[in-house]
Parts: sequence; C-alpha cells; structure tokens
Amino acid sequence: MRFDLGDLRLFCEVVDAGSITAGAQNSALALAAASTRIRNMEAVLGAPLLTRSRQGVAPTPAGRMLLKHARVLLDQSARMREDLAAYAGGLSGEVKLLANTNALTEFLPEALSSFLAANPHVSVDLEERLSDEIVGLIAEGVGDVGIVAGTVDVGALQTFPFRSDRFVVVTAPGHPLSVQSSVSFAQVLAYDLVGLERSASLQRFLTAKAAREGRPLKLRVQLRSFDAVCRLVEAGVGVGVVPATTAARAEKSMSLAVIDLTDDWALRELTIVVRAGEALRPYARDLVESLRG
Repeated sequence: MRFDLGDLRLFCEVVDAGSITAGAQNSALALAAASTRIRNMEAVLGAPLLTRSRQGVAPTPAGRMLLKHARVLLDQSARMREDLAAYAGGLSGEVKLLANTNALTEFLPEALSSFLAANPHVSVDLEERLSDEIVGLIAEGVGDVGIVAGTVDVGALQTFPFRSDRFVVVTAPGHPLSVQSSVSFAQVLAYDLVGLERSASLQRFLTAKAAREGRPLKLRVQLRSFDAVCRLVEAGVGVGVVPATTAARAEKSMSLAVIDLTDDWALRELTIVVRAGEALRPYARDLVESLRG
C-alpha cells in the first residue's frame, strides 16, 4: 500500500473542508483530478475513505485512521525540510496559522509583516476560522499556531497573550441608536445591519448569537472588510458591529457614531494557542515569539 505525500495532503484538505471541491481548490487541483486521486487511494486500500452526501464528505473509520497517520507524516516531512534548511542554501519553510476575523483583520497584517521581513525564506499559510474551530484544528495538528478569542475553552493547548480589543456598534449620525452610550446586541437586532460576507468567522459567530436571541440578523449587505462596513454604515445603509480599533480608525475620516456593546463576548482578549507538550518546528516557534513581541 503506497500513498505519496501529495495524496495525503489532498486527503487532509478534503476532510478539513468537508468537500472534495473545496479540498481540490485548496490543493490547486482540478476537481476531476482530485476525485480520481481519492478514488485511486480507496482502490489501493480496498475500502472507502469518505462517505459522500449532498452536504459534503466525511471520513469513514478507515478515513479517520488514515487522517491520523497522514497528519503525522506531513508534519514530519515539514520538520525534515526545516531541519535541512541550513544545509540546502535557502530552502523555504512554511507555518500554518489559523486566526479569527478580529485577529486577521486588525492585528496580523502589521505583526506578520515584521516576521516575514525578518524571515525571507519562510511563508505563512494564513486561514480564517472560528475560535472554537481553531482550537480543535490545532489540537489535531492541522495548524501550527492559532489565534483565538480568550473566551473560548482551549482545553490542553498551551496559550500566550496576543492582543486586546472589543467589539462596538457603529451607526450613522441621526440613527436611533446613535444617541445611546451603550447597547446590547439584542437591541441591535431590531435594525438593519451591514456585515461581513457569510463565510467570515465573525459573521458566523454573530449569526449564532442572534439565533440564541431567537431573532435573525437583518443583513442588508455583506462585504469583505470592516472598513467597507463602516463606509456603508456612514451612508445610512444599516448599523455595523466592528472592532473598536476599526471604529477609532474610521472615525478619523468618516462621520460615525460609536456605541459600546454591553454583552460579555464583546470584550476580546486574543490568545495564541499551540499544542502543549510538543516541540514546535523552528519557524513556528519563531513566529510565536514574534507575535508575542
């Protein structure tokens, strides 16, 4: 039985995405080629690795066992490349970093620019996820380093402080909420909202919070950035929930009212997480030290 590293990497991408289509895209493969490779793996093994349905794919018991060993082999391969980098005349290393929306948009651009400038032979594979998803993926070895909200249960992962921020509500001047100094998220749900695209981890988080209140988010438009959200809020399209750092920056060039959110989850202590009791690869260790600094 022989699977090459490309097969194993594709299989991990497919399982992580829950879709052969998305896994193929993440592996830079055509869907037909990815499907053929997965079928060939199943033929070599003599057992199905995935259960397929309209909702996507999930690993079978054999698939879960393969996934476990595949992650170990891919991690060992990455460690080998990094250990040999000093002898290979500039061999590149890669660190997989998982981050929630707040960390990714507000703090990581500046923090990563410093790290990448100091480490020209290292690349960072950055992926946006929900905080609770990140905890599970780091524990499983899918990523090297994660950045999550401090409110999430990190289990046995090792943690380091990263940054602090909080979510606030932004409105156009004259909006009914603009005269308030603070509001609850439940009060915000009575109004039209401007938000991020539905796939963004923060938008999924807010949708879940709205569901707990028994009310839907009345999203008028979804955008790709917090700055774009603020621009449409200024134009009176709706209200937005954004990091306080974004609101402070936007206030310098836009006419906005900024209102505190009273919900406990609005305060965001961002935390770096890594697997405990396991030595990080050199580049991943250097990234953690850089982010902490």
